[in-house]
Amino acid sequence: MKAQVLKRIAKVEERPLEYCEIPTPEPRSKEVLIKVSVCGICRTELDEIEGRVVPKLPVILGHEVVGRVVKLGPEATKYDVGDRVGVAWIYWACGECYHCRKGNENLCDRFMGTGCDADGGYAEYMVVSEDFAYPIPEVFDDTQAAPLLCAGAIGYRALRLTGMQDGDVIGLYGYGASAHIVHQVVKYLYPHAKVYVFTKRRGDKPSKLAEKLGADWVGMTGDTPPQKLNCAIDTTPAGIVVKEALRNLEKGGRLVINAIRKEVPIPELDYAEHLWLEKEVKSVANITRKDVREFLQLAAEIPIKPEVTLFRLEEANEALIALKHGKYRGAGVLKIR
Repeated sequence: MKAQVLKRIAKVEERPLEYCEIPTPEPRSKEVLIKVSVCGICRTELDEIEGRVVPKLPVILGHEVVGRVVKLGPEATKYDVGDRVGVAWIYWACGECYHCRKGNENLCDRFMGTGCDADGGYAEYMVVSEDFAYPIPEVFDDTQAAPLLCAGAIGYRALRLTGMQDGDVIGLYGYGASAHIVHQVVKYLYPHAKVYVFTKRRGDKPSKLAEKLGADWVGMTGDTPPQKLNCAIDTTPAGIVVKEALRNLEKGGRLVINAIRKEVPIPELDYAEHLWLEKEVKSVANITRKDVREFLQLAAEIPIKPEVTLFRLEEANEALIALKHGKYRGAGVLKIR
């Protein structure tokens, strides 16, 4: 099969993914073999390539995978050949450790990430346990579904962790694949809420998308919004955003950081200005299968309309460079077939 393989840690501008021919994997036990149609592009892949998250090497990246089951492992019974399924960031969790027993499989001591600890979807085929694959609602085509499996589902988890209620003001720092989906969820679940969007540069592509989707206010990081924020979600790689979001939080507000790593460290905080009056900071770590299942159902009900830019599998390096430098808006998706 054709695949984009990462064999070394490097700056993404060095185009380290190697487009090559490798053996097609065989499904074992309860695994299914998926013929990949599309795979979403995620900022986590930048962290893996550049070494902020350490993947197994060599590895096939990609954890927003949509395709069809073409072969079953000897003990697989959940899906039939021809079924359309998706794969998300959670590739496997043990089900036995303290965290799994508490329902927090995203914190599993042996958690495996798709496209990080196991090969993912930047390839024509991939294997995964049938227990970690999800039926895709018919309302979505393959391209629309891909961003829902990470950008959407992890955004949904982050939104729930904010504790947001209808009528609140939420701040979205960064307006890429995840935030533009979260925005649509907020408008559906909390019709009396206000959405304030903070982007890197005034008038850039993300800010224009936010305006298109009906944000109540659009500014840039460093601006003071018209009202204090009851809650906020930070999806950016910049540490300064944490300080800025906390500055703009209302008393008792919560900032949720939806990022696996920060490329630039968080600067020193002033306790009185940034944390006092019961302000909170919470991180998002990984995702559970329950998050994915719940979000796919909600996304179909709304229905979510992701903004997508398509690239060919051969263009994976260029697509990742474009992501890093904000050259497109919404979500990037690799077309495999």
